This record gives sequence, structure tokens and C-alpha cells, in this order.
Amino acid sequence: MSFNFFKNRIGTVALVLLLICSVHGFAQNSNSENSESIYRDFKTELMWKANVKIGTMINVGESKRGTRRVIPITGGTFSGPKIKGEVLPGGEDWQLVRPDGDTELYARYLMKTDDGTVLQILNKALMHAPAEGEEGGFYVKSVIDIEAPIESSYDYLNHALFLGTLEMPQLKPNEEPYVIIGVYKVL
Repeated sequence: MSFNFFKNRIGTVALVLLLICSVHGFAQNSNSENSESIYRDFKTELMWKANVKIGTMINVGESKRGTRRVIPITGGTFSGPKIKGEVLPGGEDWQLVRPDGDTELYARYLMKTDDGTVLQILNKALMHAPAEGEEGGFYVKSVIDIEAPIESSYDYLNHALFLGTLEMPQLKPNEEPYVIIGVYKVL
């Protein structure tokens, strides 16, 4: 067999591969409008609501990025359709009040289910209070990362995305400060 035969074969194979790739790319582009529509109306499922007790804020002070402060997480409870338990003391909510007035929250804490399983929670939130004359109301939402032991009955929490809400209830006299965190699975 001659060199030209192999050269022609390689050229033919390259041409076929190029054709397959371009057809595959065209198919992806033609479906992109349909695939984007699935993200227009996210649906969620309530996993739990947590009453998280908080301690006295520690004001760290001004930094190059804004005002830093830390709020200890001292305990609490959580409950949902398939899960309940306690918020363990020892976590913290690190906050940054940015120069634009928004506050970034980064909370890390542990929760223990009623059957003894410990879950790690990382909750990253953004709070925005509208300036005078600005449209829209108070905004606070979060993205929550949940880490459960692999061989536990809560392993399903490792395989989903979660969004959160934050409520600051009106406290009764002599009531310990707490916040209410709603955790929702994105379906």
C-alpha cells in the first residue's frame, strides 16, 4: 500500500469526525432555547425550618472590604417533613457589611438529627435593604451547602442544591435572640 492511500484514509476519517462534531454542535445549539426554558420557573421543596439561636455580635471593625463582624451560633432546633433535630452550639456567622451597604453572611455550623447524624451546614447569604426611593423591598436569600455522612440515611442531601431564606422574628421580652432559616431543595 502506498503512502497516498494512508493519507487519503486519514483525510477521510478527519473529515467524518469534523462532520460528526459539527452536526452534534448544531444539535446542541438548536436545543439551547428548549433547555434554557427549564430554568425559567424553578421549583423548590421545603426541607426544614431552623430556629437558630445567636449570641452577642462581635464587631471586628473596618477592613479593606468593609465592616467585619461575627455572630456566634449558640444552638437551636430544626424540623421538616422528613428530618428534625438540634442546631449544635459552636458555629459562627461571619458577616461583611460592604461599602455599598449590602451585607454578605457566611455561616458555618453543625446540626444533629434526632437519630444522631451530624450534618455540616455552610450558608452563604446576601442581605440588601433598599435605599430611600429605591424600588423593591428588603432582600435576603442564601445558597446552602449541606454535607451529610455518606453511609447515613441523609446521604440524599449530598446530591442536591439548596436555597435558603432568613427571617428575623420580633422577640418577646426575655426571649433569647434567634433567626429562622428556611432550607429548600431545588427540584
